Amino acid sequence: MNDIVTRPRTKVRLATERPRLYKVILINDDYTPRAFVVTVLKAEFRMGEEQAQRVMMTAHQRGACVVAVYTKDVAEAKATRGTEAGRAKGYPLLFTTEPEE
Repeated sequence: MNDIVTRPRTKVRLATERPRLYKVILINDDYTPRAFVVTVLKAEFRMGEEQAQRVMMTAHQRGACVVAVYTKDVAEAKATRGTEAGRAKGYPLLFTTEPEE
């Protein structure tokens, strides 16, 4: 009599980690016009008028405001494009990024 032993095949699944997220932060300055900041927020971060106004005012009152959270590459690209939009008009508009805790 043949004793055939069958073993179930096990699949090895690699646990993929979620990419770390980064905050895009708007830094307040005393020179960039508020309307221009709102325009950049609407264009680069796809915000509506009201949300862009709220973000701009929060940065104005507190010195900085988290605009949005993205993967590292997207956050850095959006921060760079937002900052460059200000530079192109001669304003010191600044967006930075930092890892989310």
